[in-house]
Amino acid sequence: MKTLKTIMLTIAGAGLLLGGVAFAHTPLCSCYDNGDGTITCEGGFSDGSSASGVEIRIVDKDGKVLNQGKMDEDSEYSFDKPAADYKVEFDAGPGHLVEVNGSEITE
Repeated sequence: MKTLKTIMLTIAGAGLLLGGVAFAHTPLCSCYDNGDGTITCEGGFSDGSSASGVEIRIVDKDGKVLNQGKMDEDSEYSFDKPAADYKVEFDAGPGHLVEVNGSEITE
């Protein structure tokens, strides 16, 4: 009985540790309209990690890339606001894509 209890506690502990790892690095991206025809996006991760160097793309409704680059040392990326519908793709790798619709970006 003592062995079963030890095994169950070990499994529960491992689940907690692995669950924490799964959520420790969630990508975050927020964009705002600067009011001067440009948009600035800020990125990062839920564990406080920098998004410096993370790829960012601005795509139209058909998926055509209008603009792309990487987050700067301050985890920011600025671009000219497209005239047509668009979305921002903050791509931190497989399973770490954040999309922000242009219609949701305000001053």
